[in-house]
Amino acid sequence: MTPASPFSRSPTLPLVVMLVAVPVVAVLQFRAIALVTSLGLLAVVVAGRRVTGAWPWPKPGPVVIAAVALGAWAVVSAAWAPDPMRALGTGLRFAGFVLLAAAAARAMESEPPARLAVVGRALVAGLAVGIALAAADHLSGNGIRAAVRGMREAPSWLFFGLKSAVAVIAVLLPVAMAMRGLAWWWRAGLAVAGLAASLLLPAESAKIAAFAGLLALGLAWLLGRWAGWLVGAAAAVVMLVAPLLTGAVLPRLPGLEAIQPSAAHRILIWDFAVQRIAERPVLGWGAESARAIPGGTGLFDRETLDRFGLTSEASRTWFARPPAQRLPLHTHNAALQVWLELGAVGAAIAALMLAAIGVAAARLGPGAVGAYGAALVVGMLSYGIWQEWWIGMLLLLAVAVSALQGPRSSAT
Repeated sequence: MTPASPFSRSPTLPLVVMLVAVPVVAVLQFRAIALVTSLGLLAVVVAGRRVTGAWPWPKPGPVVIAAVALGAWAVVSAAWAPDPMRALGTGLRFAGFVLLAAAAARAMESEPPARLAVVGRALVAGLAVGIALAAADHLSGNGIRAAVRGMREAPSWLFFGLKSAVAVIAVLLPVAMAMRGLAWWWRAGLAVAGLAASLLLPAESAKIAAFAGLLALGLAWLLGRWAGWLVGAAAAVVMLVAPLLTGAVLPRLPGLEAIQPSAAHRILIWDFAVQRIAERPVLGWGAESARAIPGGTGLFDRETLDRFGLTSEASRTWFARPPAQRLPLHTHNAALQVWLELGAVGAAIAALMLAAIGVAAARLGPGAVGAYGAALVVGMLSYGIWQEWWIGMLLLLAVAVSALQGPRSSAT
């Protein structure tokens, strides 16, 4: 990198643009994050090639190797998956996305410290704007997002679209809070605003993630690198024992009438998933097979509802609705989805990846540990493991945090 290289041609510029844009996109149309991060990370790589004269090839670190291996196993699973082409495409896209992010992280290693400081400011600014926009949309009755979609009035279902924005806030907040040189009043303001937005907006799992992220951040401040190692180790263990743990805990739960129907539905989904995992425990059903598991589109029978104490007329009515399927698209739990689709082999690879991410987060500092803790909660309670917008968000954050720590601590 030469000192004369202008900012407009540097790999930092597309990274800064993404960090400012993605929290806004998360509010307005979260699925577009996949496109924004794909094009943005590619722009970082191309700019790195233009500046240095050489392509920034990914470093084969433990996280990259494990993640690519997981994508490769998903490709192999196409041989027995119910939808082979979907499994093949999913595995290739996942591995390719990881390699693209690793190349972007490598490109950022040539950037000077003064320029990298802009990355930190962009992350804080993007988070602040995202929080404000999400709150404004909620207070306007989702009028902002309705207007973006060309609607005169916001339909009731639009309310739930802000869940993804809260998940993005949850993973960005610990990184911003741990930013070096950030004034205390900025930290306090972001913490209050981020948690307030999480509580205000409709996203139960993301609410938990926001608090979990700050808790992990606090542990990292207290315990240093041990916190990252412990979080990574705990995540790996949960991945390995998820079916056994779930199968042991669910029968001991009290009746589910006292909790929200959506939460009860999630528990019943996990029960169904554990039953299907037991049928193909080693290889799984194949990548993206959660969409096509036998019996997954059916409704829960009366015996299952009785077993979980869902005996009221309100519960019977709620679970009689078509959306209350046994397995709608995915398991809402990353560990169970890995076991269901990729079996014990995939779970072992995923556990290695989670442990490696914990080590990398410990090296990158408290903010990375906090973000990792928040992301784990979201993954274990909410989105499917192959959702490209969420993968893109996490990879963007990994590249940004790695860049802020300098080439000595590349996360990928």
